[in-house]
Amino acid sequence: MKKRITIKGLRMVIGILPFYLFTFLPLSAQTPWAKKAAGAVFTLKTFSADGNLLTSSNGFFISENGEAVSSFTPFKGAQRAVVIDAQGKELPVECIIGANDMYDVAKFQVAVKKTAALTLAANPAANGETVWLLPYAVKKIPACTQGTVSSAEQFDQQYTYYTLNMTVDEQNISCPLLNNEGEVIGMLQPAADSQSASSYAVSVRFVADMNMNGLSLNNTALRATDIAKAVPDKYDEAMLSLIVASTALDAEQYAAYLDRFIEKFPTAADGYIYRARLAFAKDDFAAADEGMKQAVKVAEKNDDTHYQYAQMIYQKEIYKSDKPFEPWSLDMALQEAQVAYRCSAQPLYRQMQAQILYAQKKYGEAFDIYDELSKGELRTAETFYSAAMCKLQQEDQQASLALLDSAVNLFTKPYIKTAAPFLLARAQALHQAGKYRQAVVDYNDYEQLMSSQLSADFYYLREQSEFAGHLYQQALEDIRLAVTMVPSEPLFYVEKANVELRVGLADDALKTAEALIGLDNQQSEGYLLKGIAQCMKGDKTQGMDNLTKAKELGNSQAQTFIDKYSK
Repeated sequence: MKKRITIKGLRMVIGILPFYLFTFLPLSAQTPWAKKAAGAVFTLKTFSADGNLLTSSNGFFISENGEAVSSFTPFKGAQRAVVIDAQGKELPVECIIGANDMYDVAKFQVAVKKTAALTLAANPAANGETVWLLPYAVKKIPACTQGTVSSAEQFDQQYTYYTLNMTVDEQNISCPLLNNEGEVIGMLQPAADSQSASSYAVSVRFVADMNMNGLSLNNTALRATDIAKAVPDKYDEAMLSLIVASTALDAEQYAAYLDRFIEKFPTAADGYIYRARLAFAKDDFAAADEGMKQAVKVAEKNDDTHYQYAQMIYQKEIYKSDKPFEPWSLDMALQEAQVAYRCSAQPLYRQMQAQILYAQKKYGEAFDIYDELSKGELRTAETFYSAAMCKLQQEDQQASLALLDSAVNLFTKPYIKTAAPFLLARAQALHQAGKYRQAVVDYNDYEQLMSSQLSADFYYLREQSEFAGHLYQQALEDIRLAVTMVPSEPLFYVEKANVELRVGLADDALKTAEALIGLDNQQSEGYLLKGIAQCMKGDKTQGMDNLTKAKELGNSQAQTFIDKYSK
């Protein structure tokens, strides 16, 4: 016999039905924002240089323009990365915007014009607050996992690290953690124990606030990945980053970085100038020329751009003249320097003109500019030195030496290291003028400044002045030192033997001559010097044999000594 349901019983069933419906409905039905939010979650895949898949993870978009976050570990050693969005569409990762190894997080740009994105919560979640983990799903509403915040600890004064009462699968690492309003508060991180009832998440604002600055390319984390790096948003920081990039990135990466800089700052001349320099270094002068023309076109400050254009052409004509590029010439470099000066009458631009005129062997015109500059803002040792070189080329030795005096006189004793090149130049000029002992004084001052960087050539040069100035003991010490420093240089042995003969050290000269012959037995100077030393010692028979050998090898002085010692 069937039992009848009474009105009272029916009311009880109807009364408890909403409770059971609420309890057994999927959790996604309790989160009305899940459908929309799911569109922001994706799978991240990274690849090595040979194209092999490195790893997969999760991530999510935090802005509609494609800014995204994920864990950083997948990017290590990766050269390429893509995301698979909630519609199953593959999108390439353009560049890394920031990375932190300690918290294992990364911010990056995905190549997409517009995408679904999660809203960042204005405030962090508090202890005991209900939170939801939103997993990745393709073309369906995912079932969110509910949990609560058991601990919200602050770090870096403004961010939160969460401990959660929530058990999740490891496959959900880097998925977003949302509050009841569907705003993202954190990103899920790995638990120490996959079976633990506790999970962890780092504040999404910590990741979202990461951005590139001028020195970021030196960041250890960013250097661990070959994924392209973002250019800083601020122009000054971006310019600094270009300098860092030139050493922190390889040639291919640096070229790509320059392209991104230009894309971000298309009206800034610097990007085109740097790209032109890169092309110039590769001897691609056509690309360098195109880059400089573009820089001139967009530059706000045209004088500096024309100056750099002139400088590049000048360097090509001076240092790479063996690699012709028809549009460029010293005349064109001069024109660019003149345009720069017309735009802004800077002494530096006049100096560039003088350098070009000197290279064109127009020494008088170059001197006139240097003379003009030496009376103004560029009254420097370098200007006087350059003017001196012009006079030297015009064979006005007296005027050249006077200008070198002016260069050195801009310094006071005790000299600083900056004075060293001008002391060396004046020492050589004094030697040429026959003022040997004055030359030695300048060489000695130079030695004091450059003691740790002196070469054998320096000691040879000073020895020449010392010998000519009859400072024989000093000359002998210097030439012996030169031989010790470069024992393979025949010229030093020749000079050493000459000094030894001059001071009557025939035995020493004989040994030096034999060492010279040992270096090259077809060099006539060795036999000449050996023959002279032997004759000085009274051994004229062997001495004449060696003098004759020197003559046979073509030595023009041998006959003079044969005549002298045959008497």
